[in-house]
Amino acid sequence: MFRSHHQRISLLIILATTLAAGHLKAATVPEPGDLRAAGKVSFPVSYAPAVQSDFNRGVALLHSFFYEEARRVFTSVAERDPKCAMAQWGIAMTWWHPIWTPPTPDEMSAGKAAIQKAMAMSAGTDRAREFITALNVYYNTPDGSTAAAVGQSCHGPVGPRDRVIAYEKAMRQLRDKHPDDFEAQTFYAFAVLAVGYATPSDTSLSKQLEAAAIFEKLWKQNANHPGVVHYLIHCYDYPALAERGLPAARSYASIAPWVPHALHMPSHIFTRLGMWDESIAANRASAEASRAYAAMRHRDATEAEELHALDYMAYSYLQEARDTEAKKIVDAAARVQKTNPELEFSAAYALAAIPTRYAFERNDWAAAAALTVPKLPHWSSFPFMEALIEYGHALGRAQTGDLVRTILTSRCKRLPPGWKQGTAKRAKRLRSFARPRMPKIFWASIQFRPVRLFRFVNSSAICYSK
Repeated sequence: MFRSHHQRISLLIILATTLAAGHLKAATVPEPGDLRAAGKVSFPVSYAPAVQSDFNRGVALLHSFFYEEARRVFTSVAERDPKCAMAQWGIAMTWWHPIWTPPTPDEMSAGKAAIQKAMAMSAGTDRAREFITALNVYYNTPDGSTAAAVGQSCHGPVGPRDRVIAYEKAMRQLRDKHPDDFEAQTFYAFAVLAVGYATPSDTSLSKQLEAAAIFEKLWKQNANHPGVVHYLIHCYDYPALAERGLPAARSYASIAPWVPHALHMPSHIFTRLGMWDESIAANRASAEASRAYAAMRHRDATEAEELHALDYMAYSYLQEARDTEAKKIVDAAARVQKTNPELEFSAAYALAAIPTRYAFERNDWAAAAALTVPKLPHWSSFPFMEALIEYGHALGRAQTGDLVRTILTSRCKRLPPGWKQGTAKRAKRLRSFARPRMPKIFWASIQFRPVRLFRFVNSSAICYSK
């Protein structure tokens, strides 16, 4: 009886401790916009002291590519202190995504409007004026007229190289004038990294390594700076360099634990190193944070960041042959009707890649041949994503021996002469030739407007449809 009474008391103590710990956790979990969850940033501006902490928070969120929330913070600073030119600089920075897709025409207009306001205002200090002027250089440098290779990122093709190079040059001048300024060094190194992304022909990754050397030194000065750790991951996000990025990958999520991109970004390194469990955990946390943020903003759309995380998570599940878990993501993606932003590269890619990859990784060629194209508006802006699904059809039908049906059902503008009137013998000969050589014969473009693009070896003809 004494033991029973003692056990009940022990159980109550454990329960009370658990509840207290849960209450403490609930009380300390940062809300969106809380600086504690965004990292340690100090970016002094000479305006109303009351807005300094919020300005720091905006810069911290900017460093984690949480552009929407950063814009909200900078806009609030501008409303509270209309004389703060750097608030307009911050707003303009949120419309440019240096190593993501370039601004849309509307985003470019919004960014230009904000930087023009900043240019027309008193900057307060020479340093602030130099930050504003450097960004103004980006927005007002004309795009080059010479066609060049376009750099790629997981969020799509990056912007024109001429603008990025002009911005890097302006930031280098700022860095040289303020060699001990942490944020000047950080933003300059990020500009160097952006040039690296915009120069895909440099296979030595010289700019990425140059930027990484600066960030490694800065990291020793501020271990909780979100930009430094974040950008290091991007610097090392290549097969040959991924091992170097592991320390940053293990640190970043704890610096900004409610920011969806900060939770996802470590998985770039984990994925390259085959650390599937870590990648799954990172992307699960990112997807949950995206859903929580959408709920807080009362949205009925699926966040693009959530889809991006689910894409990585599905891939990781498939590498571990956890097909059931991967199928849940496939089904979830199929239910998406609307995304935020409405038209976003990473969302379009995920919506096309998740079901296609699920079929490919499992060698389920019948499923690949039967893939459906979701009725979404994304394909009009990103037709090469629709082509990814069509590639699934092509490969699936080729692998199941349905090459003739593939050709006949493709909406081709040009077919080999007399193809549809070809004899069964000709079709049989092509099929027997094609099966062992399909990768060389049958392919679909995922980078250009044509949705179906096939090469017929026996006629050297290309057929396509728009």
